[in-house]
Amino acid sequence: MNTKVPFGASGREVKELGQGLRDAVDGVLNKGWFILGAEVEAFEKEFASWLGASETIGVASGTDAITLALMALGVGPGDEVITVANTCIPTATGILRSGAACRLADCDPGTLMISVKSVRKAITPRTKAIVPVNLYGSACELALLRQLADVRGIFLMEDCAQSTGTRHTGRTAGTFGHAASFSFYPSKNLGAYGDGGAVVTSDPAVAARARLLRNYGKFDRDRSSVVGLNSRLDELQAAILRVKLGHVSGWNERRRVIASRYTKGLAGTGIVFPATDAAVIHSFHLFVIQVPPSDRDRIHKELASSGVDALIHYPTPLHLQPALAALGYKKGDFPAAERACDSIISLPMFPQLTDQEVDKVVSSVKKALR
Repeated sequence: MNTKVPFGASGREVKELGQGLRDAVDGVLNKGWFILGAEVEAFEKEFASWLGASETIGVASGTDAITLALMALGVGPGDEVITVANTCIPTATGILRSGAACRLADCDPGTLMISVKSVRKAITPRTKAIVPVNLYGSACELALLRQLADVRGIFLMEDCAQSTGTRHTGRTAGTFGHAASFSFYPSKNLGAYGDGGAVVTSDPAVAARARLLRNYGKFDRDRSSVVGLNSRLDELQAAILRVKLGHVSGWNERRRVIASRYTKGLAGTGIVFPATDAAVIHSFHLFVIQVPPSDRDRIHKELASSGVDALIHYPTPLHLQPALAALGYKKGDFPAAERACDSIISLPMFPQLTDQEVDKVVSSVKKALR
């Protein structure tokens, strides 16, 4: 029998969490308070402490977190925000919803993180912020980007949707910028069982403005001082996240063990792994391999035929997305990003993946390479 290896298996996680998860959900249902209550407040404090930041503001999604973080920093119409071309479209969506224009930078061909050199070239007099994306669970050159932002008098807002628990030079991703955005989409290293996100900052003024903006700009029950959004993390998701937060460090360690098994198993095959700076402790939200672009689609299909559920994060760079044609870029503008999008495959990666499943993936990849 051909046993399939799933890309994710949330049912295994639910089973692992057991009665504690059910008790948390029942506690919210029994209280009967579902929006901006004690669970959200407690989670915000616990997550900020876990990261080493001062403030967390729970919001409805990671995309909203990008928008609200930028708005809280004062970014808006007439401004430009730079991000990397090989990220997923929600990053650009979050930027554009703030009212700012989105400008792109290329990725580093080795790490696939945003290229600092390309960022420097993209800065104009209208640039108000840089949004580096810590893709796959790795980290960008965050200290260098913060230094560049400070020198140029602009903001650094980290997109940490894929880097919960990642560390760089001893600090947690999300604590280098003036603000950071996190996603709690179910597949994330810390995922809700629905949508959710957070703005993280250690600037009290930014935190206060983000709290206003997530709830219609209200400063009391019936009055608003600014035009805000309806973007609030709900009590059920906060309760679930509180249960799961205590497991994330252990789960991330298991991800690193799985990644090591993949790396050793695929050594000598010619597969390229995105480079990781020695100062980065990777959280492996994704395990990404690179194969020759001419072979990628064939390999992807053969993995599916062998029962391995692999995905591609992401096949289309932002500048070639039809929805973003108005940005004015063309094919060839960001060659490293284009090559990355043409060559990458994400192998199954979640903490409950068994060693036997990892070995099946390795053997299936080797077979597809022949």
